[in-house]
Amino acid sequence: MAKEINTIGVLTSGGDAPGMNAAIRAVVREAIAKGKKVKGIKRGYAGLLQEEIIDMQAKDVSDIIQRGGTILQTARCMEFTTPEGQQRGAEICKKHGIGGVIVIGGDGSFKGAQKLAALGINTIGLPGTIDLDIACTEYTIGFDTAVNTAMEAIDKVRDTSTSHERCSIIEVMGRGAGYIALWCGIANGAEDILLPEKYDYDEQKLVNHIIENRKRGKQHHIIINAEGIGHSSSMAKRIEAATGVETRATILGHMQRGGNPTCKDRVYASTMGAMAVDLLCEGKSNRVVGYRHGDFEDFDIDEALAMEKGIPEYQYEISKNLSL
Repeated sequence: MAKEINTIGVLTSGGDAPGMNAAIRAVVREAIAKGKKVKGIKRGYAGLLQEEIIDMQAKDVSDIIQRGGTILQTARCMEFTTPEGQQRGAEICKKHGIGGVIVIGGDGSFKGAQKLAALGINTIGLPGTIDLDIACTEYTIGFDTAVNTAMEAIDKVRDTSTSHERCSIIEVMGRGAGYIALWCGIANGAEDILLPEKYDYDEQKLVNHIIENRKRGKQHHIIINAEGIGHSSSMAKRIEAATGVETRATILGHMQRGGNPTCKDRVYASTMGAMAVDLLCEGKSNRVVGYRHGDFEDFDIDEALAMEKGIPEYQYEISKNLSL
């Protein structure tokens, strides 16, 4: 028989993402509607180990759905990667009567949830990352807002790049995953897109492409560069020296993490938050909520972490054709 969960904990871990507050709000209110108590765990696993645990009522999550970031704050915690830290985390949950924890974060956060589940604390993971790099789901909380923020910024850079007939290298977030770069490359009509999964580091191809476009009368050239490749400023200097075309680098940075979440991030994060509570109430554990083929589904964390996710080949191929 599945154990009954009376108190649910919720934490945000790893990088923050717009829509996390919508998920927290949904967790709190869905749990209360189901007759459960909710405890907020501040600063992720680091806060759990320091017992930064607060009671949460419905009013505590009023007026947060439109806010970026996370009201519970977030941090990375090396101690929780150790068996000793994980054991202490489980004991602290039991001490505070927390029978189930909802973890909002990325792959690293899910590994922590996996360990808690093995130690008797029911866990449900919600995919909270702007990078869209969790293999079991087609949607992650924060990606839609981040990619729209980047797209709007790139539109503005493109305006001035065209006015000055420049080449612009615009660096977007994505240390190991190129989804923001790919989407912005297509949405902003970039001439070149550099992805960690695809880039061969042959800068001469970029140089040749810029020169060819100039000969065809193109007045500007936009290169979207993923953070995982980086070095945009030094790349700009080399390209300007090789082409004679004024080249500037713009690094968008952490602005992509902030801002009011889009409607999609608010609605999807709310749905996922409520579903996580429902799964705990059903006695489920070691699961991740995802979105695939038009439906919200739950997956075993072990299976989810074992999945691999690549760049969609068709989108990548057409991005090159559409940049002609």
